Amino acid sequence: MRRSKDNESFNLRSFVGRKKKKKTGRRTSTSTWLLLLVILMVAFGVAFGKSLITPSVSALFILGDSSVDCGDNTFFYPFIRQNLSFYPCDGSQTRLLPNLLEFASDVSYNANSLGDTLLLMGAAEKMGLPEIPSFYNQNGTIEGLLSGLNFGSSPATIMNPGSMGHQSLNQQLRQAFETIQMLQLQLGQDRAREVIKSSIFYLSFGKDDYIELFLPDFSSVRRKYGRQGFAHILVNQMIRVVKDLYNANVRKIICMGIGPLGCAPRTLWESYNSTAAAGGGDCVDDINEHVIKYNTMLSRDLMDLNLELPDAQIIFCDLYKGMMEIISNPFRYGFQDVKSACCGLGRYGGMVGCLSKEMACEEASTHVWWDFYNPTQAVNSLLADFAWLDQPLVDICLPISISKLASMSA
Repeated sequence: MRRSKDNESFNLRSFVGRKKKKKTGRRTSTSTWLLLLVILMVAFGVAFGKSLITPSVSALFILGDSSVDCGDNTFFYPFIRQNLSFYPCDGSQTRLLPNLLEFASDVSYNANSLGDTLLLMGAAEKMGLPEIPSFYNQNGTIEGLLSGLNFGSSPATIMNPGSMGHQSLNQQLRQAFETIQMLQLQLGQDRAREVIKSSIFYLSFGKDDYIELFLPDFSSVRRKYGRQGFAHILVNQMIRVVKDLYNANVRKIICMGIGPLGCAPRTLWESYNSTAAAGGGDCVDDINEHVIKYNTMLSRDLMDLNLELPDAQIIFCDLYKGMMEIISNPFRYGFQDVKSACCGLGRYGGMVGCLSKEMACEEASTHVWWDFYNPTQAVNSLLADFAWLDQPLVDICLPISISKLASMSA
């Protein structure tokens, strides 16, 4: 095992990852954040081969941007996302979800789309649930709705809908309300209310808004709103969505923060090729400060909603905090490269995205970043640990961990 600069005899990834070490040759995962979604699916059943909690989650409904989607459901993904990678994920191993599904099912990962689909199906089977389908792939039956849906299978931005192939946040919200109405019609008001109150709604927005904000075409937007103003607009929209869901009887809500985009390979490459390079290429402080402002404001306002809304069980998970813990202490967690993408070309792997998995590095597990903006599976696995049980070193979710949220009755 690699040793840290402190001559530690082990790295914490091997200690807390709970995963068998395996060769990753040209494999990795992605951005964030279905990783958490796995965590959530653990709430439906079994983890690490043992029951962790009393199941009190009836379904999982996902709304989000590209952090909850790999483009699997959009045929024209490579064309509408031209400034990103053709392969932003290792198959469907994106975000936080697959890692905890592995915990739940004890099924080994496969580095391709089919393998990951089989993983999800196997995990769901062991938990007594079918795979959670995307909104656009549902079969139209009530049975197809009862375990949840991923409305983020066509990702959305909070602002600027239609840009870069995104739909609007409001469009996903309408789809969620249509689903709730369908449950009411099929199950009756009382039973539908019970199902919705015991379901978890997972919201992951903002990442793509900030990626777009720092594109050259959006310089006027940056000047118009500034750091505080832009964050204020996004947070107000997120709080409105949470309140709208609450008014539809949703009680359990997870809101994800944004990771350190200022440390991402694409950002470092753009910074290196401009006069705005900061910190010797470590991270671009201005972008990270925008992210911190958004995360701080969203966290504060969500905690206020917990006090304002009776029976609300809302948590915020700070992915920036979790990833910076890893980036700041790479050897402790078993990483060697915190700047360069495993799959990409040019300095930091940030000039050309992941056009083919054949471009990927041999050992993705030694990299923090998979491509332009997405972390590797190894990072997502650690973030899942942090968020699920607030262990071992970083409590990234407030006011409680996801495992506690999942075990609470509505």
